[in-house]
Amino acid sequence: MGTGAERSWGTLTSWNDERGFGFVESLAGAKVFAHISAFPARAERPQHGESISYLVERGADGKSRARDIRYTGPGAESRQRSPQQRGSQRPRSPLPQRDHASGGARRRRAAGAGNCLVILAFIAFALVVNANWPIPLWVVGLYVLASVICFAVYASDKSAARKGSWRVPENTLHLLAVIGGWPGAICAQQMLRHKTQKRSFRAVFWVTVAVNVLVFAVLTTPIARLLLAALSG
Repeated sequence: MGTGAERSWGTLTSWNDERGFGFVESLAGAKVFAHISAFPARAERPQHGESISYLVERGADGKSRARDIRYTGPGAESRQRSPQQRGSQRPRSPLPQRDHASGGARRRRAAGAGNCLVILAFIAFALVVNANWPIPLWVVGLYVLASVICFAVYASDKSAARKGSWRVPENTLHLLAVIGGWPGAICAQQMLRHKTQKRSFRAVFWVTVAVNVLVFAVLTTPIARLLLAALSG
């Protein structure tokens, strides 16, 4: 519910495009949280330093946030739709267009299926290994526990991103993945649609998966013994 109908004028003083939120500062110096959903749809994403006007509302968490944001800088009229246009046209999502294009949706489904195949391939590999060299139960328990914890941490980070509160460090997510939680991480990424866009994070994540699988293969098969024999010989 809004705290008042008077419109404030100010500037977008900070913006995190990856997380989709930032802060606006009024002419009086008051700062409030601003989410991407409060901005009008346009081709360009919000930019640091843009002049805007907005209303203030109090969210469910009791914190003030901006709503009904409008651009007020030079050329603002040509970069955003009028209220009449908003009523006559189908609303557009403020997220990047690539996330709503049919081609992008197909690519996401294909990527999700590929990620699930990685988990299935690992399970099949583990079953083959276990048939020849029984895997200790504590190893299985480690993967299950780490995956459950990893999923929960991803969910917590997703919630924090929506609220604009403290985020889980990426290094923590990678550590959980490399110790065996990567199957849970993949499930969280696909089910929660979290941490699927940032390429640098994805690159490091798949390195942690490769490292974990390699260590698993070395420790549960005769590979380690053969390597030691080759080095000693």
